[in-house]
Amino acid sequence: MNRAKNIIHVEEVWRRGYTGRGITAAVLDTGICAHPDYAGRIAAFHDFINDNQNLYDDYGHGTHVSGILAGDGTISEPYRGVAPDANIVSLKILDQNGNGKRGDVIRGIRWVLQNRDRYRIRILNISVGTVKEGDVRDEALVRAVEEAWDAGIVVVVAAGNMGPMPQSITAPGNSKKVITVGSSDESAPMYSGRGPTRNCVCKPDIVAPGSNIISCSHTWKKNAYCRKSGTSMATPMVYGAVALLLSKEPWLTNVEVKMRLRESAVDLGLEHSRQGWGLLDVGRFCRIT
Repeated sequence: MNRAKNIIHVEEVWRRGYTGRGITAAVLDTGICAHPDYAGRIAAFHDFINDNQNLYDDYGHGTHVSGILAGDGTISEPYRGVAPDANIVSLKILDQNGNGKRGDVIRGIRWVLQNRDRYRIRILNISVGTVKEGDVRDEALVRAVEEAWDAGIVVVVAAGNMGPMPQSITAPGNSKKVITVGSSDESAPMYSGRGPTRNCVCKPDIVAPGSNIISCSHTWKKNAYCRKSGTSMATPMVYGAVALLLSKEPWLTNVEVKMRLRESAVDLGLEHSRQGWGLLDVGRFCRIT
């Protein structure tokens, strides 16, 4: 995490006192465990797979993603997440193998819309995608994320790991409205989903570090942290940055947030289908630097 945070200039924003306090993000994933790094900041948990009332993550993906977003480094400071004071609403929509159904993802999105005021949800993260863009069943998934976007929620989704060929963005990252995140530092073989989409939408929108990211482990009592790679890891870098921005400027709309990302991204000199607008720079995004 330290390497990634240095690349995207997170600590410059922290030094000005913006840490995501008061901002709640909903994470649709494999669940979340009771890791000490976000103790007291899990606002709600809902299990669409097994209807369990207690916090758990039987795969580990959601715990890792949530740590990148909002881990505060209680066990080890170098692994502090991007928005260490943000609150988390965890919705388990994937099973013990990291697999899921489109219907459960849609149910999770609808739950967020129904409960957004109760938990003051400003951001929705979906670090999951379908296997391949183009399935007719994906249309309902795209409509669901766009409904959340139209309701004013900042929706941030992964570009998927089906790259590097063109048209390898997975749904719902192929939506023209939501913020789609690719990985900026993928190693061989290259994996980050590439645009354009089948409907000629330019994607991804932005990239962030996604390879070899160390974050919270769901087996934290034995191993507090673990290493994972993918656009799923790059995505919470961006919505963590959004939490920092909204803690500084809470009046911004989701469209204004997206435009700020576009204006502040650092051009890496790569084709748009690979980098989108460019690399996330949190200092520039929050107008600290």
